[in-house]
Amino acid sequence: MSIIVNKYKCGYCGACVGVCPAGALELIETWIEVDNKCTSCGICQKICPLGAIEVDR
Repeated sequence: MSIIVNKYKCGYCGACVGVCPAGALELIETWIEVDNKCTSCGICQKICPLGAIEVDR
């Protein structure tokens, strides 16, 4: 399982970073970094206003 961030759709608002319970997302300049703490819970996918995040299960 992993998180896929569509960099063409992402508006870099940081909403996903704020809701991640594992603290696995980080906004770095103009991209979202996902580290190995990610549990693929899907909260970031639900909160993304642009639909730029996909949980690949």
